[in-house]
Amino acid sequence: MPRRYYITDRKSAGGIDALLQRIARHLAGGIDMIQIREKDLPARELAALVRRVLNLPNPWNTRILVNERADIALATGAHGVHLPSDAIPAARLRAVVPPDFLIGVSTHTLEEAIGAERSGASFIVFGPVFAPISKLSDLPPRGLGELARVCSGVRIPVFALGGITVENTNLCENAGVAGVAGISLFSK
Repeated sequence: MPRRYYITDRKSAGGIDALLQRIARHLAGGIDMIQIREKDLPARELAALVRRVLNLPNPWNTRILVNERADIALATGAHGVHLPSDAIPAARLRAVVPPDFLIGVSTHTLEEAIGAERSGASFIVFGPVFAPISKLSDLPPRGLGELARVCSGVRIPVFALGGITVENTNLCENAGVAGVAGISLFSK
């Protein structure tokens, strides 16, 4: 079974309290990583949310990452950060973060994936593989063929993103992914 990577969206969850309940369920169930992706929260509120998540019972040692804000991830004791493809290179962060700090990078092409790996990313999220379910994307679906090329073109773990469902997870696994990521996939 591929690793599972839940990306949060408090608005679709019904607010902060509902989101925390959802996160607690996933932590209890043994999800691998959770990315706190609340882009519009002010820094203080985002840090408070991350601290609340880190204080939840975490029996499976789920890794908690913060979207884009390495400063907040470090200040709160989160396990890592997830960067968009056009963000600061992972290599620049590697110089100032602890060795076990996770750095994930969003990628959309094999070239971006190779660049992220060379720059020191711990893993990449590649997509959209299929048409996204939970948000509009300016990018066309990349498809399973491109996903397989990326998986065979890098040595770091690849997580498939975009339109991932329970029904197509096995197709992604057959393409060579380490895991699947999503918002809608984990919305229960």
